Amino acid sequence: MTCSLPPILLVDDEKNMRLSLAALLAEDGYAVETVESAEQGEQLLEKREFLMLITDAHLGGISGYELLTRTRKRRPELPMLMITAYATPKLAAEAIKAGASDYLPKPFAPEELLLHVNRCAERHKLLRENAALREKVVSGFSLASIIGESPSMRAQRELIQTVAPTNATVLILGESGTGKELIAGALHSLSNRAKNPYIRINCAAIPETLLESELFGHEKGAFTSALKQKLGRVEEADGGTIFLDEIGDMSRSLQAKLLRFLEDGSFTRVGGNEELRVSVRLLAATNRDIIQAIRDNHFREDLYHRLNVVQFRPPPLRERGADVILLAEHFLKQFCNSLGKPVMTLAKPAASKLMAHHWPGNVRELRNVIERAVILNPTPQVLPLHLPDFELETKLRKNDAPTGALPDSLDEALAGLEKQLILAALERNHFSINKTAERLKVTRHSLRYRMQRLSISSEVSPENDNEAQEK
Repeated sequence: MTCSLPPILLVDDEKNMRLSLAALLAEDGYAVETVESAEQGEQLLEKREFLMLITDAHLGGISGYELLTRTRKRRPELPMLMITAYATPKLAAEAIKAGASDYLPKPFAPEELLLHVNRCAERHKLLRENAALREKVVSGFSLASIIGESPSMRAQRELIQTVAPTNATVLILGESGTGKELIAGALHSLSNRAKNPYIRINCAAIPETLLESELFGHEKGAFTSALKQKLGRVEEADGGTIFLDEIGDMSRSLQAKLLRFLEDGSFTRVGGNEELRVSVRLLAATNRDIIQAIRDNHFREDLYHRLNVVQFRPPPLRERGADVILLAEHFLKQFCNSLGKPVMTLAKPAASKLMAHHWPGNVRELRNVIERAVILNPTPQVLPLHLPDFELETKLRKNDAPTGALPDSLDEALAGLEKQLILAALERNHFSINKTAERLKVTRHSLRYRMQRLSISSEVSPENDNEAQEK
């Protein structure tokens, strides 16, 4: 049960006491290192890790009190228990002052000692599990998790590497499913705060009346259900990073309090008067048109400028070209591994179908499509028939122009529209060049020329209708 725990260091100048305590602890599954002096104990503490230190108060050389004081300076996280035959309230207070986490007077029952040791063992396990979970969370948001080789994605990764080591506030704008949370996580994992807490809050998922309490905490009695004091997430994130997703859904009254917090890290809990201060880096994201929200008086302009020190705009998937196939193959491998299936390949007609889709749900939608294909597909290759028909998703396509930057010229705008029309026609005609050319009332040669000019992959398109029959 306890074999994975580090040993206990036992310091006592009485040999019989050392032997009996070591036997008692070993019987309960603990490894024990015993020494007879504080000097020997200090030497071992310098060399290896221990679960806890148990020491007698009175030793031959340096006293147990002095050992506790010295150890606390070198190893402040190490739990320490003092045992003494001279139990008085004054000596107990001195032991706690010297750094002991507890004090055990002689004679004591074996169960009393084991109770203290078991508590330290549980604490050690919890700390280890928390560290492992924190490492897992941070590693899950590494720069390598942002997949894509399109110029826009390369630029995003370069900007992350530049901005991450700073304490700059960051605003991430983009459609739902474009990877805003991955960018925020990578910024934290590459920052100087990576070993400290990373707190994420979805502002749209918490009722407006509770969001302020969630962020800044509340005092006992602040409202009907406030039965005790509650620390806010900004306090939990002290020294680390807090990510506010969907910040565009935050009420204006709370925006004002957040603006004040961004100025110097100060805040007050709900129902409290004491001004508190923390050191937290703030990252924010929204899929809303933030400029329109400001015009509609739903979002404070001064808060926008305070958040917008560095801005990220991850592009929608439809603008990332061959990244669609790169991501599809990544998800294919990921889901085959998690479902215990042999790694599948993506057939060219299926890849062509993926490339032709508009992806209103972006990377999140693609991930779901590939997961579905892996679950339903009994063959080693993903074919068009294993993919959705995208009929409902196509209806989600926005008819208005994208909210991003306007094209530089009319030619660029027309080329973009022409590309969308050709991709839509290919999708409707199951990627048959012949049928698509007939539908668009152009020759097959003309269609191929336009596809090449507009960087629509013809290599993955079926060459004839027979190939499309795989659907």
